[in-house]
Amino acid sequence: MAQQTLPGWMQDHLDRYLASNGKDGHMWNGVPTLLLTTTGKQSGEPRQLPLIYGKVEEKYVVVASKGGNPRHPSWCVNLMADPNVQVQVNDDRFLARARIAEGDERQRLWDHMAGVFPTYNEYAARTSRRIPVVVLERQP
Repeated sequence: MAQQTLPGWMQDHLDRYLASNGKDGHMWNGVPTLLLTTTGKQSGEPRQLPLIYGKVEEKYVVVASKGGNPRHPSWCVNLMADPNVQVQVNDDRFLARARIAEGDERQRLWDHMAGVFPTYNEYAARTSRRIPVVVLERQP
C-alpha cells in the first residue's frame, strides 16, 4: 500500500487493526470501526483508513463528517471518483460498491448513525456542508 499521511492516533488505530486482523481495533472508544480502502483520485494508489460504521440490513454505512470540516474528507472524494472499494470488518475482507444515500434513505441512515455516534450531530452543526452518508454494498 502506498504511503499516506494519517493523524497519529488514526495511524495507530489502523496499524493495530491490521496487525490483529480486527481483534484489536474493531471496537474503538465504544464504537465499531471498519477499514475502508479507496483508490486515490489523483494518485491512483490505494488509501486505507479506519471509520466508524453502522450496519443496516446487509449494508455497511459510514459518515463523511471530517469532524464538521467545510470540505469532504479525501476518502469520500476518492469514492465519488471510483465507487469500487475494499472493506474489512473484523477479519472479514470484501469488495464493495459505495454510493451516497439521498432523500428519505439518507435521513433514516443519518438517524441510525447518530445513534451509533451521537457526535455526528455536533459535526453537522459546525458546517454548512451537507455531510454525505455513504452506503457500502458488498459485491458478489
